[in-house]
Amino acid sequence: MKHRSTRDVVEDLRAGGLLIEVTDAVDPHLEIAEIQRRVYANGGPAVLFTNPTGCPFPMASNLFASLDQARYLFRETLESVRRLIEVKLDPSAVPKRPFRYAGVPLTAVRMLPKFVRRAPVAAHRCSLADLPQLKCWPRDGGAFVTLPQVLSEDPTEPGNLMKINLGMYRVQLSGNDYSDQEVGLHYQIHRGIGVHHQQAIKLQKPLRVAVTVGGSPAMTLAAVMPLPEGLTELTFAGALAGRRIGLLRGNHAPVYRDADFAIVGSIDPDVTKREGPFGDHLGYYSLEHPFPVMKVDHVWHRKGAIWPLTVVGRPPQEDTTFGQLIHELTDPIIPTVIPGVKAVHAVDAAGVHPLLLAIGSERYMSYMKESAPQELLTQANAILGNGQLSLAKYLMIADDPSDVLDIHDIETFIGFVLQRVDWKRDLHFHTQTTIDTLDYTGTGFNKGSKVVIAAAGPPRRSLPHELPADLRLPDGFQDPRVVMPGVLAIECKSFDGTTGPRIVHSNERPSSASSAQPDAFARNAAWPLANASGLESTTGRSDVQRFCQYYQPDDPINAFPLITIVDDSDFAARSLNNWLWTTFTRSNPATDLSGIGAETIAKHFGCRGSVVIDARYKPWQAPPVIEDPETVAKVDARATRGGALAKYL
Repeated sequence: MKHRSTRDVVEDLRAGGLLIEVTDAVDPHLEIAEIQRRVYANGGPAVLFTNPTGCPFPMASNLFASLDQARYLFRETLESVRRLIEVKLDPSAVPKRPFRYAGVPLTAVRMLPKFVRRAPVAAHRCSLADLPQLKCWPRDGGAFVTLPQVLSEDPTEPGNLMKINLGMYRVQLSGNDYSDQEVGLHYQIHRGIGVHHQQAIKLQKPLRVAVTVGGSPAMTLAAVMPLPEGLTELTFAGALAGRRIGLLRGNHAPVYRDADFAIVGSIDPDVTKREGPFGDHLGYYSLEHPFPVMKVDHVWHRKGAIWPLTVVGRPPQEDTTFGQLIHELTDPIIPTVIPGVKAVHAVDAAGVHPLLLAIGSERYMSYMKESAPQELLTQANAILGNGQLSLAKYLMIADDPSDVLDIHDIETFIGFVLQRVDWKRDLHFHTQTTIDTLDYTGTGFNKGSKVVIAAAGPPRRSLPHELPADLRLPDGFQDPRVVMPGVLAIECKSFDGTTGPRIVHSNERPSSASSAQPDAFARNAAWPLANASGLESTTGRSDVQRFCQYYQPDDPINAFPLITIVDDSDFAARSLNNWLWTTFTRSNPATDLSGIGAETIAKHFGCRGSVVIDARYKPWQAPPVIEDPETVAKVDARATRGGALAKYL
């Protein structure tokens, strides 16, 4: 592989006809992000901006435009990495197929990182202000690095290559009260750098950190790869890059030698500062919170440096491609990590962590005629205790003895579960637990609940495709829509009785949505304090309680095992992705899941009729991201001028 810099990547994509070059001035303040969102949504290639305003460096977006383009970038190494994974899964395969696995030892050697004395990235110096000031959403707190590679080493074992952590943690370059020698470093729970930070706090020593940008795309993918603790991401990056990853050694954290840029410094263990807001991958802003701050000692860049970037927001975005490639590489590993589990899928359209699907297996009690989930519950607990999988809010797990399920066919999978689930028995809650840092549906920062929905045995019901002719709705509920067989979306006034934001996606957003954002943002300024009392209040929750009490378990509406109460049923039912995003990013299982004919027996909650999820926007939840109207008009005008980029705008 020849990718030692972002320029190498750009030229490789250009040679493959997978690049558009934009030579006129484009603004990193909102405009580049608006272009990137549209190009990705319309299946466009990578884009090189050679003349970003106010910045001396070219910028490149959409490098991972599609799964096919990602495979193109790794075309010389992807197969060898797959074979390495196969050998890890089954070492006995080597003597059985020696020719297939002949190159595995060489791949293993390439996995090992190494220290170097010189590095192209250290060729030139600049200031933080010289770096591209990319702002993606109107309410972002400043400019951010959106494809960072954050490197830290174990403070107790400096110089140990196997203890270096590589992760992609959000970096705020400007805004808030940072000086010109500081950046905000946002990392969340279940991230490897947290272990290093904790050790630095115990030692009362600064934690040395290097933030690098660019270089081989293998480093970008490795930074988001969910690897087991104790296995450095640098080994995976080396295998995917086709060469050992070189790290510059010095009186600083290890610095990736082939990067285009490096921000080098340290984190004071006793100092935090406000970081955010930032329009994030759930489709909402993550708000201001105290996070570690990095004191910057050096800002370096290589000759001919290009700044790679991405943009996140409501899925799908470019990070969707990362997830697809990760699934492709890691799906075969799942059965070896969690015995009995055949497959796991974090649903991108639902924001990744809010909804997890899993195929398990009932293996040990097959001689019994009882088809209730048993081993599935053990497997579900193992999933929720495994790394970043533990951040899931909703876990649907099904036994599939006939191997008919495709974990990536979401509608079929959910239908399979809804045909078999017994709501009196198969809801299993975890309360007062951790959820994703970016998820504001819970009871506080990183705090919320989870529910396991387990299904086993033969179908117990057929799923209706149409509304019952005699469907009745209580006052205040309207416009029922069938989302998919067995699932209803029903509209109700907003949770707090006011008009909240209804939708964020640009090509489906009602014209009134933009006016809702400032109010939503203002009332979230005090989060999480604002939501603490709100969760105890009956305001809003009484609507769903009244809905459930309106029906008996034998009412025709219960033919639909799952009912979601939403702000906008037309939007929620318009596509499966809309429903997934609305339902699972706007609900907290312990407070928002109820049911018709509900009862709690021996502390186990269940219901004899339909499960009902309150998926309305709540007043303490983070505001949705909405495009800036002036920037939208600006890019619309760019599209009318024609050119290679226009058809993707």
